[in-house]
Order: sequence, then C-alpha cells, then structure tokens
Amino acid sequence: MKSIKFIFPLFFAILISGCSEETIDNVQIGTITGTVVTEGNFEPIENVRISTNPASSTVFTDENGEFTLRNIPVQEYSVQARKDSLLTQFQGVEVIPDGEVNIVFEMKPETANNLAPKAPQLVSPENNAEGLPRTVTFAWASENVDDDELTYQLEIRNDRNSNVQTYANITDTTFTVEDLNYGYKYFWQVRVSDSVNEDVLSEVGTFNTLEFPKSRIAYVRKVNGNNVIFSRDLNENEYQLTSASQNSFRPRKNHRTDKIAFLRTIGSQTHLFTMNLDGSGQKQITSNIPVNGFNLDKIDFSWANDGASLIYPNFSKLYRVNATGDGTTQIYSEPNGRFITEVDVSNDNSRMALLVNDANGYNASIYLINNEGQKTTTIVSNIEGALGGLNLSVNNNMVLYTRDVSGFESEDYRQLNSQLFVYNINTQEALSISDNKPDGTNDLDPRFSPNEAEVIFVNTSNDGISQNNIFTVEINPGSADENRTLLYENAFMPDWE
Repeated sequence: MKSIKFIFPLFFAILISGCSEETIDNVQIGTITGTVVTEGNFEPIENVRISTNPASSTVFTDENGEFTLRNIPVQEYSVQARKDSLLTQFQGVEVIPDGEVNIVFEMKPETANNLAPKAPQLVSPENNAEGLPRTVTFAWASENVDDDELTYQLEIRNDRNSNVQTYANITDTTFTVEDLNYGYKYFWQVRVSDSVNEDVLSEVGTFNTLEFPKSRIAYVRKVNGNNVIFSRDLNENEYQLTSASQNSFRPRKNHRTDKIAFLRTIGSQTHLFTMNLDGSGQKQITSNIPVNGFNLDKIDFSWANDGASLIYPNFSKLYRVNATGDGTTQIYSEPNGRFITEVDVSNDNSRMALLVNDANGYNASIYLINNEGQKTTTIVSNIEGALGGLNLSVNNNMVLYTRDVSGFESEDYRQLNSQLFVYNINTQEALSISDNKPDGTNDLDPRFSPNEAEVIFVNTSNDGISQNNIFTVEINPGSADENRTLLYENAFMPDWE
C-alpha cells in the first residue's frame, strides 16, 4: 500500500510534464527574408522600413537592400516596405513552420503615379492671323490633372533665319512679347512642365506681323529715362524703332540704302549704329574710336550720300567709317584745336559743313571744307552764344542752322533766344525764319524737308526743362505770314528724308 502511494505522484508528475511540452510545440515560427530595389535598374535601397500586419517585428534594410524578420509566428502576413520619397509597397506572404520565405520589393518614386499635364491649347493669336503689331500677347489653355504647379515655356521662330526666341519659367497662361519684326511670319509653340513628367508640347501656331509702312520722319522721345527712336507713317501711326531699355538718339536716314544711322550709349561711350527702317537689323558700326565732343546731346554726324560710309566727330578730329563697320579713317583735324560738334556732307559728296566750338560750346563757327580738307567758305564765325542744327541744302546753295541771338553764355549751355537761320551761299546773306517764334522759347535741331520748301525743327521753352515739341515752318524768310505747324508733342531730334 505504501508503494502505491509513491507511484501515483510520480505518474501525475509525468502526465503534467507531457502536457506542458505539447503546448510549446504548437507555437510554430518561421523567417521572412527579402530585398528592396528600385524599379527598372534594380539598385539596392538602404534604410527601408520593413513591418508586418499583423504586427510582428520591424527592421530596416542594409546597404545591400536586404532584410530578415526572424521568429515570426506561422500565419499569413502583409509585409510593408516604406521610405520617404518612394511609394509604399505591400506584399502578402505565408510563414511556414521552421521555414524561410523570400520576397523582393521593387519600389518606385512617390511621383510614379503622377499623370502628365495635358497639351496646352493655343488660344491667341489665332492660327494664320495676319497684320499683327510688333507687340503680341500670347494666350493658351492648359489642364492640370494632378494639381501640380505648372510652368510654361514659349518658343517663337520665324521664316527669315534660325533664331529662336525662348521665354521660360512662365507661371501664367498669357505672355506678352515686344519688338517683333515687321513683315515676318512667326511660328509659336508652348511646352508645359509639372517638374515630374516629361514636358508636353502644344501644336505649332503661325501668324504674320504687319508690313512696315512708308515713313519719312523719325524722332526721339524719352521713355523710362532713355532716349527712344520712333517714326510715323503717312497715316500718322507711330512706331517704336528702338528699345526703351537702351539710350538711342539722333536718327539719320539714308534713302539710298533704306537704313537709319543713330547714336547709342554703350557703357561710358557713345557709338554709331545702323538699323533697317522698321528697327530690325541693329548693328554697331564704330568700336575703337567712339563719337565724342563737348556735349553728346549736341553732337551730329552725317551719311556720305551714297550710304557707303558715315562721317562723325571725336573732339577735334573727324573720322570716316564704312557702313559695314570697318575702315575707320581720320579725314580731318580742326587746326585751332576746337571741337567739331556737327558735320553734314553735301548731296554730291563734294564738300562738308562743319560746326566747331570750344570745350564749353562757345566761340563757335560754321564753315565749309572740300574733300582735301581745305576751308572754302565761312558761314558764321566767332559769334557770342550758341550755334547748332547744321544742314546743307541739296543744291549746296543754302546752309540751315540755329543761333542764340541773345549772345547769352553760361556753364550749363542754356540758350535764351535760339532762332532758325537760312544762309544763302551765293548772296552771303543769313535770314531768320523764326519771326513768329513765341517769346521765351528756342527753335532747335532744324532739318530741311525733302522738297526743301519747309524746315522741321524743335521748339521748347528756354528754361531748359520743359517739353520739346516738333514743328514745321515754310521757308519764307522775313514773311509776316510765316506758317508754323505743330507736328508732334513731346518729341525732339527730328529727321525728315
């Protein structure tokens, strides 16, 4: 009986022990391994966060893009791979007892599902539009399918050359372009970018700008602090020829070449340029020897009548430069060391009229020289006050100029009563054609009209700061019926060819 008592506890302990071992064996585990790479080139991705659902453990990939999840209870899981700037990926796996399941994640950039914007639709100008001005506002429509920030690039080509005008980083669907050429056929296209996908291009639109109208008068206006050259057609429409971002002045047309020469400030120097009548083809002519004198606002130059060269002053010296920009040659030097301020070449290229003065603009003279540099005729000499506005008539019989008859001289070169004079070389008489000039004003910058029956000139207050206006007057010296006609307000430095 006693032995039975000992056997029963021992049997009970064995029974308990056997039941406990069976419970642990029922919690079965396995392993999940894997690799994370980029889609396409299969480069390994480091530091990708790997986790499961239902939750188990969390690990990060190593430099080889590999990971291992150990001691994962046997069941089905959704394994997540996550990293900033990449699209989160999921894969389903089933963990097997004492087994290893291997998976591969191919991750994409988080923008991979971003849709490209749709092609812009050209709105304005209408396709094949004709006679557009030189300033055109382009408009287009664009659809943003993913709420991305869109930017546009406008490209403009023409049928004359290979130039491409490109305007990038446009954030609106309209854009204005200035200074297109007259009479050109243009092609335009818009590309849109969402900074994710490849740029999308619109169709190509076309339009034509208006032909440059006939114009014989050019002049200058101040725009944003710069001198800007304009012209007018026969219907009194105004056309801007030079940019307001550059200081361009003193236009002089040559009718044989249909070119306009003018002065432009480049850095600290002033140089000769030429351009077509519509403002296109602007080209710098002078380079190593600039235009210079006592006052650049008073300096004037001249075409040789055949249009092959230009004559211009540099202090006391006179230079000729080919209209192509080469062949700069000194042709004359003022013997008294005075500055040459204005020059005008005769229509037959046989003589030149010169206006010279001292460094302050006074002690001025006007005289003619021949092609050998010999002085032939003195028009006016050593008078008090200011001289200006030099122009020879086509038959070489008359010289047009201005003179401040007050004789006033000052450090700021102020003029009090500048009048227009026509000097007759045959009679050696100078007659005023400013009899009806308003008191307190100056007549300045005169030029003969093409038929030489009139003079175009500037009238302005003698205060030196008031508005300049352009007038014409009939050449009728001493007549009480002298007819002065206002042409253009707020304009100066006229040219009439």
